[in-house]
Amino acid sequence: MPFLRVIDLETTGNSHTDGGVVEIGWQDVVHDGDAGWTLTVGPQAMLIDPVNPISAATSAIHHIIDEDVAGAPRWQAVAGDILRAAPGPAPMALVAHRAAFEQRWCTRALTGGLPWICTWKGALRIWPEAPGHSNQGLRYWRRPAGLDRDVGLPAHRAGPDAYVTAFHVRDMLAAVSPETLIAWSAQPALLARVPYGRLRGRRFRDLADEDLATLAAGERPDGDLAFTVAQERTRRSESHSASAETPSPPQQALPI
Repeated sequence: MPFLRVIDLETTGNSHTDGGVVEIGWQDVVHDGDAGWTLTVGPQAMLIDPVNPISAATSAIHHIIDEDVAGAPRWQAVAGDILRAAPGPAPMALVAHRAAFEQRWCTRALTGGLPWICTWKGALRIWPEAPGHSNQGLRYWRRPAGLDRDVGLPAHRAGPDAYVTAFHVRDMLAAVSPETLIAWSAQPALLARVPYGRLRGRRFRDLADEDLATLAAGERPDGDLAFTVAQERTRRSESHSASAETPSPPQQALPI
């Protein structure tokens, strides 16, 4: 049965160079014939020994301390089997919210080169009108059907966060195919609003052409911003061309 494995990591740093994984959570979403995409029983989670001490700053987020991970397995010893769902068949793809963060630790050597779905990038395209696109923000704005509030708590623990993300990807798959989500996830994010500067918070579709030009020539290069500006310019150009190619209806002669 085709399935996706949704994962979430809690760590003690921003990448493998300055910290390690302290917990991994996962929740599978399966394609069950006529029932479509549904969540399996779960979620599951495992504490991980990050080798180095857990910083107070990161404990304040996920509330995992050194004593909690004493005697837990090391990341390299268990990550590959969890990510690839060994010894069974591998998932179609791995899923995470803002997947670029998880990919700092989930290397190709551990995943076997599985494709990724980023639910943040998917949400920006499918629900651009959302007031925010964080995992928890979408949870309370969308109120996904079937989500058990207690199972999805506490936030910022790997199992509950993976569970919440799984509902987002389940509902995205009611609108587009897994292949579309994978393709979107391999591209820069198509932002809904300007992320910084004097135009911060403005929707790209509402900006004047002059504002788009200003953003394109900005001093802060940003892959997502540049991609979004280029896509919006293309959309406007195609819309203008389509309007120009549509012949105007014949004018009726006025009675004399």
